Amino acid sequence: MTPAATAAGPFDLVAALLHTFDTNDRINRYLLEHLPAGAWSAAPPGGKGRTAAAIVAHMHAVRLMWLKAVGAPALPAPLDKATVTPAEAAAALDASRAALRDVLAAALAGDGRIKGFKPDAAAFLGYLIAHDAHHRGQIAQLARQAGHPLPQAAMFGMWEWGSRGRD
Repeated sequence: MTPAATAAGPFDLVAALLHTFDTNDRINRYLLEHLPAGAWSAAPPGGKGRTAAAIVAHMHAVRLMWLKAVGAPALPAPLDKATVTPAEAAAALDASRAALRDVLAAALAGDGRIKGFKPDAAAFLGYLIAHDAHHRGQIAQLARQAGHPLPQAAMFGMWEWGSRGRD
């Protein structure tokens, strides 16, 4: 049962949105946990584009950009796309998720605005999830093209929001 779905009271949209944001990040972690080791630093086809490591470093960097834009009091450390490990990337994504979750929670409990983002906090949440999902797809495609495909169960597992929401 999600935090928003309780037998004792009405649906809590704010709790549901924050839970959804957390679930999105658990799907990122699930991808990293199931990504074959050879895919992490595999060269993109044709030598152009980012490695999986660089893509995850970019995902985190965009989160840091938004945290800086909204004036977050403390920023998690950036990642070095050339040296980051999957475990370091997972920890960094969790740190930037936690900081952005605080921003989202404050906006959703207040006037719904995110400094520098229009129209509102719900759209910002959608933007963050869409950005992560886009790059998860890139990583999965890159892994396949580089000869290190994700296991089929992991590909389907990224769509199991109910299961990932309980992880």
